[in-house]
Amino acid sequence: MKRFFAFAMMLALFSAPAFAGKNSQTVNVPEAIKAGSAQLTPGDYNVTWEGSGANVQVTLTRNKKVVVTLPAKLVEETNKNEGLGTDNQGGVDVLHAIYMRNMTLLFDSSTVAQK
Repeated sequence: MKRFFAFAMMLALFSAPAFAGKNSQTVNVPEAIKAGSAQLTPGDYNVTWEGSGANVQVTLTRNKKVVVTLPAKLVEETNKNEGLGTDNQGGVDVLHAIYMRNMTLLFDSSTVAQK
């Protein structure tokens, strides 16, 4: 029994880092868009999120620097196409969603389009 418990503890400790990286992904911003108070320039961004359902905090970082943190809603769904969803508001492209393979992060347009 002690062996089983020790094995279970080791398995839990070694698998924890694998689960820690689950809430991040790299996305490519092909053209300039606005997200919250930040202007995202073209390039790769690391997207991390904490929480679930309607209470998610999404952070976009570039070159290990936080660019913006936004509230979002996480919807678990399968997306055939991964990428960004934008709306044009007053001539400015504004981020409204990030589509990933098994989920979508939806941003409230009033929060994302802050001035």
